[in-house]
Amino acid sequence: QVMLVESGGGLVQPGESLRLSCAASGFTISTYTMSWYRQAPEKERELVASISSIGDSTNYGDSVKGRFTMSRDNAKNTVYLQLNSLKPEDTGVYYCHAQRTVFLRTYDLWGQGTQVTVSS
Repeated sequence: QVMLVESGGGLVQPGESLRLSCAASGFTISTYTMSWYRQAPEKERELVASISSIGDSTNYGDSVKGRFTMSRDNAKNTVYLQLNSLKPEDTGVYYCHAQRTVFLRTYDLWGQGTQVTVSS
């Protein structure tokens, strides 16, 4: 079965860290651009970070630059998001996303999400 499974979310205090993982099954992520999105209550889903298929390029949303780091291990078919110096406004459901375009056709897949709550 083709799927993405996120893990590592939880409840932390401001200033603490978390490491999210996204494990793929049923397909190989090595040809996919992988991304993390998040969605806070009553807000639109926003891009947090993305990484190229071979990991040589990353992009981050302005609100997380310098605090979050995305990485990938294609051998383990897994991507990661290291969240440092967490703030209450980082609270939300974090989703993993895989995308590739082949001959002008785009294939993409979403995970089910993992909840991150930052609160004192």
